[in-house]
Amino acid sequence: MRKGYDLLGLAQRAGKVQSGEAAAETVIKKNKAKLVIVAKDASENTKRNFTTMAYSRRARLIEAGEKLLLGTALGRSPRSVVVITDDNFANRLHQLFGEEE
Repeated sequence: MRKGYDLLGLAQRAGKVQSGEAAAETVIKKNKAKLVIVAKDASENTKRNFTTMAYSRRARLIEAGEKLLLGTALGRSPRSVVVITDDNFANRLHQLFGEEE
């Protein structure tokens, strides 16, 4: 689990992450999202909206982590939604965060 947050921070520094609902929505609608991570403690409305959006754009989506931990890993305030725009980071993060479920 810790490795997932560390890798998320690395992806952020590499410029392969967009976070926050508005930025995430923009990336998904441009079909550049490889993986959408929605925090487990995000509101039901946020979960529903991003699940629908990711499904319609054929982006992978996982529900993992908590808002505070996701934000901290990125060096930012709490984040409900994080979007990965790189295939390699997306695949590894999907493996790491998928293990927790």
